[in-house]
Amino acid sequence: MGDEQHILNTFVILLIKNMKRSIILLLTFFCFARAEAQLFKITLHAVNYKSGVAYLAYYMGKDLDAEDSAAININGVAVFTGKRRLPGGIYSIVFPGKNKAVDFLIDTEQVLTIKADTTDLVNKVTVTGSKANPAFFRYQKFIAEKGKELNRERTSYMQATTSNDSLLYENNYNTLFQQLDKYRDSIIQYQPNSMMTVLLNAMKEPTPEIKKPVTHADSIANFNYYKAHYWDGITFMDERVIRTPFFLPKLERYYRQVIEQNADTIIQASDYQMLLARSCPEMYKFLLNWLTDEYINPKYMGEDAVFVHLYNNYHSKGLSPWLSQKQDSIISRRAMMLMSNLIGDQGADLHLLDTAGKATTLYDVNADYTLICFWDPSCGHCQKLVPEIDSIYNASWKQHNLKVFAVLTEDHVPEWKKYIHEHHLDDWVNAYETKEMEDADYAAQRPDFKQLYDVTITPTLFLLDKEKHIIAKKLTWEQIDDFLHVKWNTKTAVN
Repeated sequence: MGDEQHILNTFVILLIKNMKRSIILLLTFFCFARAEAQLFKITLHAVNYKSGVAYLAYYMGKDLDAEDSAAININGVAVFTGKRRLPGGIYSIVFPGKNKAVDFLIDTEQVLTIKADTTDLVNKVTVTGSKANPAFFRYQKFIAEKGKELNRERTSYMQATTSNDSLLYENNYNTLFQQLDKYRDSIIQYQPNSMMTVLLNAMKEPTPEIKKPVTHADSIANFNYYKAHYWDGITFMDERVIRTPFFLPKLERYYRQVIEQNADTIIQASDYQMLLARSCPEMYKFLLNWLTDEYINPKYMGEDAVFVHLYNNYHSKGLSPWLSQKQDSIISRRAMMLMSNLIGDQGADLHLLDTAGKATTLYDVNADYTLICFWDPSCGHCQKLVPEIDSIYNASWKQHNLKVFAVLTEDHVPEWKKYIHEHHLDDWVNAYETKEMEDADYAAQRPDFKQLYDVTITPTLFLLDKEKHIIAKKLTWEQIDDFLHVKWNTKTAVN
């Protein structure tokens, strides 16, 4: 019996050990599952608050977008949690009242604790649980200190009364700036894959080769160098850079000021950057969205060709699946309105009726230049501008073999004929479309003149050359007059 009892006791002990091991494994599994379900957790200790709502936000372009909100309890603690990983970038805790905020970095680490005293958000903030943030806050402190010293030297320079003092303060300023650059370069060199390096590269400007340009050729060389090295250090395969306040201004400056403002150059640049971003979905999305917004209503004539290119090569091929049905419809409709009236393309012929009801077409007009004027007599702007157009036509344009092809945009034929008669517009080719003609186009699924020439407001002016190529559009008559004089003067100079 003694041996049997010993065996039984041993079995019970082993069973208990196995049960404990199973319970530990089970608890470990649940803890792991919970950690996986709650992939980010940011705990805020706001020492100056006992209540209120704080916000977790991230930079997207120039704006802060809200990611989460959390109530601050009586101990000054708020917890932000989510069942997904936060994309890397600069984030911000916005304190109750929304008049104070502290920036910090999110990279690979997703469980952070932030202790912040809002009386000094430079020196009295600590972030634990993240390797990226100590360097970020050291940099902020360094910048704050150097900033004060730079401002002091700048002020002294402005107040200097002798050339020696001016030289002294200028040298001091340059030395401080070199120290700042050296500090930034050391981070980039020794932490090449860090979030801080991403930020510093996004802010960095190319240094010109010629320090003190003397000639115009020197300035051109510096600009070409600046343009060629504008994106040095930035990869379009790293989405972290788009969640900073620096990337969008850099992108805007590149497309609006650095590269040539013509459609071909912009298309080449955008296609290249989209190609670089093809393996980074968030960067790809950011670029395509921004380019589409920028050129759907461009600032300069002819750049709508960029938007049409984006539609034909990206949107129409299903490469923007994140767009809502409404957004996709707006983009598609706008592209359809622009496709047939791009600068340089031959304008579509218009088959209409004249004031006598006889067929007339745009291509029947034999002239060196043709001005198409889409207008309506009930339009207040048209009532003011049409007589002005006729005056400049008779005073100048007519002598250069320019003719006006004027198209009625609304079903106001009696008023239209009366206006033509009263304002002596008989020298224009006046044309309109009947309701039956409009219905026939719709039934045959043919685009009408409003779609062919993107007529959404009146008056709308297009200028065509002798072969009916569109050479200017959507300008005022004064701008068209300036444009024509440049054309005529250039032709005279060549001859």
